Parts: sequence; structure tokens; C-alpha cells
Amino acid sequence: MTPSRTSPIASSVLTLRPALPRADEPTWAGAAWVGAVDRPTALAATTVALAGADGFRRARLLVRDGLEIAGSVDVSVTPDGDLDPAELGRALRALPATSLPADTGAALVGRVSVVIGTRDRPEDLRTCLRSVLASTWPDLEVVVADSAPTTSATRDVVASIADPRVTYVLEARPGVARARNAGLAVATGEVVAFTDDDVVVDPDWVTAVAGAFARDADVACVTGLVPSAELRTPTQRWFDERVTWARNTRRRVFRAAEPPVDLPLFPFSVGAFGTGANVSLRHSAAVALGGFDDALGVGTPTKGGEDLDVFVRVLSSGAALAVEPSAVVWHRHRSEPAALRAQAVGYGTGLGAWVTKLVLHPRTALAVVRRAVPALRRLGSLGQDDGGRSAGAPGAVGADAPGTARSGAWVADEELRAATVGLRRIELTAALGGPWRYLVSRRARR
Repeated sequence: MTPSRTSPIASSVLTLRPALPRADEPTWAGAAWVGAVDRPTALAATTVALAGADGFRRARLLVRDGLEIAGSVDVSVTPDGDLDPAELGRALRALPATSLPADTGAALVGRVSVVIGTRDRPEDLRTCLRSVLASTWPDLEVVVADSAPTTSATRDVVASIADPRVTYVLEARPGVARARNAGLAVATGEVVAFTDDDVVVDPDWVTAVAGAFARDADVACVTGLVPSAELRTPTQRWFDERVTWARNTRRRVFRAAEPPVDLPLFPFSVGAFGTGANVSLRHSAAVALGGFDDALGVGTPTKGGEDLDVFVRVLSSGAALAVEPSAVVWHRHRSEPAALRAQAVGYGTGLGAWVTKLVLHPRTALAVVRRAVPALRRLGSLGQDDGGRSAGAPGAVGADAPGTARSGAWVADEELRAATVGLRRIELTAALGGPWRYLVSRRARR
């Protein structure tokens, strides 16, 4: 089930596989087929075909030069399920050139443990787990952390796959942070990579993560790219254009002693560092930090914030945080308009709870107060502030995102317009309730 970047049928024909294969056709006319392509291979092909493209008029392609990410393009799909070579060629050539960093001996990292937090989503887990097990990294350990399950379905999925690299761990208490900590407790790898059950990981994800750790000895945390695995509904498209996870295509290393001039809210730059669906930690650093704060995150009254918290704690410890675009995890966004409001409440509550924790800590309180007003001004819908940079104008695919070729706007339908009215207000209101929920969550933890 892992996305195949290139699958040549003949010397001049290239067939691409979707990031998340599905048998049913999309019902929305604006849906886009989603997958990845190797630029040199595509430019050499006379025909580029898409597998499973029935019903799609557009395609979103993540463009790679080998392991490197060049950006993404949005191109039209012919009735035959092919891409127009001329249009595709123009879009690919418009993206910036890439260059691999020097080899720093990523293989010396050794074993990598992947922790998948899950709760009562066995089929999603099966898809995710298979993609992780298809990784190219030779020394891999996988821990499935089952969070407060109501059935044996998760355990049954692990048993059915029957791979000796996979360990099942039961965490009886709910909460994504608790599940991750349970996985961390049994992980044996030098690096522990965390992801969720609603993703499909790229085969080279672990390899790219290991390379980022190998390049800089002081890096304790690595995040990666999280592009949309599906763009089948207006809701998924709307969400895709407002999150920063898929736009962090620039390789960066952040250190508290070197504040970046383009991020005035640093180190509280929500969205600039990544998201919890694609975060890796050195095992020793994760233990020294005490793992994830189990008063935060999905499954607790705070509903989120555990990933933001660990990013800031890594930087505050004096270690570095690396953003590695070539470490790709494909995420399945929520597809229904009603889910957006629940998501806005979750992001707002988590953000408010996390800020409350910062204010209650003497080392971070003053810094938070100084940045409070500009932070509220930049708070974007669904909480995806990028730390001070423009997230791009709504409507245009990949608007204003470096390394993205735009090919026109799309129009949301009336149902989506109605569902998204007032999302910022909903999120801000939820953020105001975050302090109370954080205190409730802390009290329950005790």
C-alpha cells in the first residue's frame, strides 16, 4: 500500500501509483489524484500514466529528484488517465533545482524504532503498518501502541501481519501522548520515530530521518513533510491549503541560540516545525525530556498540543530541531465538512492548553507574554500559523508556497462555504477554554 514514485512499463512509458489507493471514484468534480514522481524519470518518459485515475480531472504530484524534494505540481489529467507531457514538463522544469547534502553516514545511526499510536481504527492501522514495514531502512523495529482500546481489533491486526519486527503494547489509559510514551518505554532503537495510524509513510521515510540525525550531532528532533494523501472532497482541499505541513520543503536546522529572523514568534512558531504525525527523537533525548506530556494531546481534555510542547522543550534543552523535507509521511485529512469544526475546536483547545503550560513555567512565561499579541494576530484558521510568514491566498493550489507550481484556482461549493464560516472564531473561543482544560487534565493525571 506504499506509494510508488516510479513504475516504468517500458523505456518511454511511466505509470504512477496513488499515495493512498482506493477502488471507488471521487464524486466531487474538483478532486485531484495524489501521488509522487521522480522528475528525471518523468522528463525522460513520452507517456506518464496514472493508476486508479478514473473520475479525476486534476493530479497533485509531489516531485522528487531521487530522495530530494523539489516541490509539488498540479496538472490536468486526460480522459485516458494520462498526464499531458508538455504541461507536465513545463511544471516540472519550473521547480527549483535540488542537490543532495553530503553523505554523513546515516547507516551509523543503527536501529530505528517506529512507534504508531492507534485507537480502534484497525483498517487504517493495517494500511499504515504495511507501509512502515515496506521501509528501505535495514534495521527497523515497529511498536504498535494501542491506546485504551474497546475491542481486540488492533491486537488482531498485529497478529494477522505476523512480522517479527512488530511489537504490540497496550496502554490502558487514553491519550496519544500516553500511547507514545508506552511505545518509547519498550523501543530499543537509537532513534524513535513517531507517527499516527491515519498515514502512509514513504519507503525512504526512515532513511531520510536517519540522515538528518547523522548530519548534525546536536539534533535531538527531526520532523518531515506531511503532504495530503487524498484530495477527494472540498473539505480535504480546503484543509490542504491551510496547513503548513506539506509546505515545509526547505531543509532547516533550528537552535534556540540562533533565532531565525524570518520567524518572529520563535521558538513558539506553530506550524514552522512540523506536526506530531511525523516527528522523530533521539532515544536518549526523549528519555531525558521525560517523553511527551500526557496532560496534552488527543484523548485528553486538552485535545492537542503535545507535539508543539515537545518541539519547544527540545529547543529549550539546548538541542537542535531539524526539518527534513525528504522524510515524507502522507496524511489522510478529514473528508467531511462537519469534521472541520471538531478539528478547529481541537486545535484551539490544544493551543490554549499548551500556552497555559508555557505561562505557568517561569522559564517560558515572559517570552510567551512578549509574543502573545502578534501570535493571536497571526493565528490562522485551524491553528496553522507559520510563525509570521504568509500562508498564501486561499483558492490557489499551493499559493505562495516555495517549490510549488500553480495552475489555477478552484472554487469551494456552498456546503463547504457554510461549514467553514466562523472557524477562526470557533478556534479562538476554544483556545480561551484551553487553560481550564489543561488544569483539569493535569489534575486527572495526578
